[in-house]
Amino acid sequence: MIPLRDDNPTTIQPLVTIAFIVVCSLVFLWQNSLGGRSFEATVLSLGAIPAALFGGKTLPPELALVPPALTVFTSMFLHGSWMHLIGNMLYLWIFGNNVEDAMGHVRFVLFYLLCGIAAVLAQALPNTDSTVPMIGASGAISGVLGAYLLLYPHARVLVLIPIGFYTRLVHLPAMAVLGFWFVLQLISTAFADPRGGGVAFGAHIGGFIAGMALLPIFKYRHVRLFAPSRHLRQ
Repeated sequence: MIPLRDDNPTTIQPLVTIAFIVVCSLVFLWQNSLGGRSFEATVLSLGAIPAALFGGKTLPPELALVPPALTVFTSMFLHGSWMHLIGNMLYLWIFGNNVEDAMGHVRFVLFYLLCGIAAVLAQALPNTDSTVPMIGASGAISGVLGAYLLLYPHARVLVLIPIGFYTRLVHLPAMAVLGFWFVLQLISTAFADPRGGGVAFGAHIGGFIAGMALLPIFKYRHVRLFAPSRHLRQ
């Protein structure tokens, strides 16, 4: 299922959501401008490497651009490919505006970064010897998805469902879309490469759970959990 938009109006302009999308996009354009080897060097320098964070390993001096602890943040704004970037930004655009609406601009910044930190820890701590760099906004965005699920489970999401050579557009409740996404992460984790390559499914799960746990702290007091759908389209 590929989400295209939700049917859930907001009351404020999602300035922070837009800013994160712009920053991630500009950073990726910068990465691409560096060329092949420099692109890879940037990923090693600014990606979060578990062995550097917790295993006592160090990067060569020419790659150690920032302290290892700072890569927890820098890694959130790097991406490995156009599809990686577009997929993450699509999810952030669809679901981030409503979560930002529920907690305000400043709180949303802190919430997003904390979810990203939790995602890195969830992926890194089970395998602190891994030298595979983690990059991407998906851990932080997973936190946004977890928050959205608690806030607006009944909101309708327009999704594109590929069926063989055909596609179908359907409206589904957010609880179905995001619940399916989370179950898919759990299944994928069970079959993931234990050496840490590929997609960081553990980060997705960690970010999602962190988003659900942090939401009651960051949302406005008047904002209800499990809100009914506010606007339905046929």
